[in-house]
This record gives sequence, C-alpha cells and structure tokens, in this order.
Amino acid sequence: MKASIDKPNVLFIMDDQHRFDYLGSMGASFVRTPNLDRLAEKGVRFTNGFTNAPLCVPARIALATGLQPARLGLVDNSHVLDPQLPTLYQRFRDNGYRVHCVGKLDLNKSNHYNGRYGDRPDAYRWGFTHPEQCEGKAHAGSSRTPIGPYTNYLEELNLLQSFYEDYRNRDKKQSYENWYRDSALPTEAFEDCYIGRRAAEWIETVPDDYPWFSFVSFVGPHAPFDPPTQYADRYRFEPMPPAAFDSAVESSKPEWIRRRQEKNITEEQITASRRQYCAAVEVIDDQIGLILDALKKRGMEDNTYIIFTSDHGEMLGDHRLYNKNLPYEPSIHIPLLAAGPGIQGGRVSDALIELIDLNPTVSDLAGLSTPKGLDAISFSGLLKGETNEHRSFIMSTGKQFQCLRDKQFKLIQHVNGLIELFDLENDPQEFCNVASVHHERTAKMVAQLKLRLQAAQSGNEEVEVNSEREETEHIIHHER
Repeated sequence: MKASIDKPNVLFIMDDQHRFDYLGSMGASFVRTPNLDRLAEKGVRFTNGFTNAPLCVPARIALATGLQPARLGLVDNSHVLDPQLPTLYQRFRDNGYRVHCVGKLDLNKSNHYNGRYGDRPDAYRWGFTHPEQCEGKAHAGSSRTPIGPYTNYLEELNLLQSFYEDYRNRDKKQSYENWYRDSALPTEAFEDCYIGRRAAEWIETVPDDYPWFSFVSFVGPHAPFDPPTQYADRYRFEPMPPAAFDSAVESSKPEWIRRRQEKNITEEQITASRRQYCAAVEVIDDQIGLILDALKKRGMEDNTYIIFTSDHGEMLGDHRLYNKNLPYEPSIHIPLLAAGPGIQGGRVSDALIELIDLNPTVSDLAGLSTPKGLDAISFSGLLKGETNEHRSFIMSTGKQFQCLRDKQFKLIQHVNGLIELFDLENDPQEFCNVASVHHERTAKMVAQLKLRLQAAQSGNEEVEVNSEREETEHIIHHER
C-alpha cells in the first residue's frame, strides 16, 4: 500500500560562487548555459537576487534557518549550525518527505570528515533522510587519504594522489596560471560531474510512494578555476567582457579592500581566469541537464518545483578583486530561477529577493506551514502572479561591512566608518561614491540599515516592511 501522495517534489539546486551575470538568460553571450536558460523560460528569472552574506557558511546556515546572519552572529566560515535551530530540511522531513542531499553543505565546515558515504550523523540531525555530503573543492584536495564520498571515489580510481598533488601546487601568489589551470582529472572524475551523476541516479531510483526534497549542491564554479580540459578547450580563445577597473577609484577604497586587490595581475590573466570560470559554469549546466532529463524520464516534471541559485557571487577581477566576502555587486548579487506547477513561465522579475526568502517560499509552494519568527519573507505570491513586488530593500553583511540596497542605490558601511553610496542605475560598476553628493539619501539609508540590523538582532524583521519609512524620515529631519 502506497502512502498518500498529494504534495509536490522540490528540486533545489545550488552552486558555489556563481555571479549573477554569468548566465545566458542574463544576456551573457560569452558563457553557454542552455539548460539553465530553458529553466528560466519555464519559470521566473529574478534579476535582483542577493545573498544575505557573501560567504559560504553564513549564507548556507542563514538559508537553512531562515534567519539573518546578523541575528545569528555569522561572520566567517568557522560557524556551525546550532542544533537547537529548526531547519528547512527538518520541516520537509517532518511533513512526510524524503529529504536528500548530494554535494556541499557547509553547515559544519570545521568537521573535515564527511563519512565514507557522506552520511555522518549530524546530516540526519539537520533533517536529511538520504544524505550524501561531499567535500568542497579545497576540502577535497587537502588530504592524501579519503575524507568523504568523493575522495573515496577518487581513491577507487587511483586518482586521489594526483588530485592532491595538483591542489598542493595551486597558489596564485606563486603563479596566476597555476591558480586557474585545467583540472588534473578526467572529465568524468571532476567533482561537479560526480555530483551531477549521483543526483540524477537518486532521482532515477527514488521510490514514488512519498514526496521528496532534493538539495543538489555543486562545488563549482568556486576557485580555483580548474575545469576539465574538455570544457576549458571550448573557451580557450573566446573573448571575455573586460574587468571593471579604475585606478583612481581603487585607491580610495578602504584599506581592508586594498589589501585584497591583485595589483600585479594583467588584463590577459584576468581574461584567462574568466574563460576558466565560464568553462566551470558550463560543466555545471551540463550536469543540471542530466538531472532534468532524469526528472523527465520519471514523469515527475509536472509535480516538481525547481529552484536554482547560488550562495554568493565572485568578483572575478572586477576592481582587481577575486573571490567573495565583499560588498560589491559581483560578490552579493546571485542568480535565481524558479519553475514548477502553478508558476507561469517566461517571466522576468526585478523584485528584491534575499537568499533566506527561499526558506519559507519553498515551504509555501509545497503547502507546508512555516514557523513564526523567521527573518525570511515568502515570495510564493510573486511566483503565482499575485503580486509583482517583494522587499523594499535587501541587506547583506560580512565581518568587515554592512550593506543595504534598493533597486537604484546601494549603501555600504565599512567597519572603519567609511560610507560608500552607489547609484547603480547610472553607475552599475560601482565606480563613483556619491555619498557626499546625496546627503539625504545617505542619511536615510544609514538609518534604514540601523533599523534593519536592530530588527534582525531582536527577531522582529517585520519592521523592515512598514515602519522604517516613518522612522527614517524622522531621523533625517533631526539630522539636518
């Protein structure tokens, strides 16, 4: 006898360090993402998705809990998901779902052993009933001996030692070319190909007697940019968009940012790294195609919600910066696609969405109740065509900065007290700090940011939706 199946499945796909503008559907003709582009055509593509923290662990814990990193005190990758905090994955498990994961979780990064099959006990505590937690890129390349399912797989193929040696020598301080050279592995052994196959195999074999939630988390296109040669060859001589850079602007940045700038990197090297990044993105797109094909073969397309997003972006040479954990657009702005039953396809939304908002949204889509007290706000009504707007502004925070952004302006408050304000409609590359020109706008957004942080820390983020307008105008009046 089968269980009663009256709930949809959820396929939640996340990759790592994927900047928002490296998708074909976002107008990026220089990178091939046909499967993600088809997903965008089937559903809604969001042009204003943002991470709450442009760093792996804070972003992923925030997503799992629906709580702001500012409330949880999440500032770096040393944090561990508090076992007392309810998670999105537990919510699905407790409502009769099989809850699967394959790939990177980063909910306890300090524990370097994921278990032979990626099923260490804390994965069950977080809510996964069928976990295959894989090693992150640098994590996988850090040990001569297997520390999880992926490195065990490499060991079985007699490839672990060569992979380890390759990663030992990937240091951009010694050579940028080493940092973004091709993978030492054959295509089929590359980790994102492993994750894609395992995700497709799970969908192909999961029994249909219960609904399921599958969290597929790719480890790329995170640095180092090391795609398999088969993919790298496709981009070897392709033109790339130039990096945003202005020497006068960069010299005015806070010291903590100037210290991170790659001052010796050449334009040719930036172009080469971007080619490798594009190749890594195409690897992931092919794997998503494999997963979607498995879904179609099982006849589950019409009853499955599909989400695609990333935990944060990648600077990729803009302002002579790489990686993430920075307040600028390539770092905090993320891709976001959603499709499934009841979602009209071919739509583009410029609504402001925070990564944590996916927590209650997927619950709403599945007909599950969401606990009170979350900082996240569901945008299921927007997906169903009931509204066109969501938040009035988004917040993203890190150890060195706090950032507030609406559709036109972005305010950055650095730890040293420096304020940056960018008019993104007229200056999308964030060259011109207009804080000294737009005094009233700056004061208002500083006040809004203060209120939003207070709301997050007190656990009452509804103040963001309504009351901040009157309060900030009051503050501005008294500051004049």
